[in-house]
Amino acid sequence: MDQLTRDIQEVFGSNPDYAMYTQFGNDAVDAIVRSAKVLNLTWPQVYAELRSLAERFPEDFGEATDTAVREVVYDKLGFDTPFYI
Repeated sequence: MDQLTRDIQEVFGSNPDYAMYTQFGNDAVDAIVRSAKVLNLTWPQVYAELRSLAERFPEDFGEATDTAVREVVYDKLGFDTPFYI
């Protein structure tokens, strides 16, 4: 990896992988994760955002509530509260 690529990843981060089917989906979930960090959301609040995304745009983001996606988001945000709500 060249220095420019490392610098870009340091500033913008690498492509997130939240187990969504597309990069577009990963980007949408990453927006939720970033917002959750800034707003200090709880796991139930984040889960509600994932559910809302999946319900509003089922053809593009229907898998946002899949267990695999939720596990990655939960871990990324460092929650230690109950996972199943």
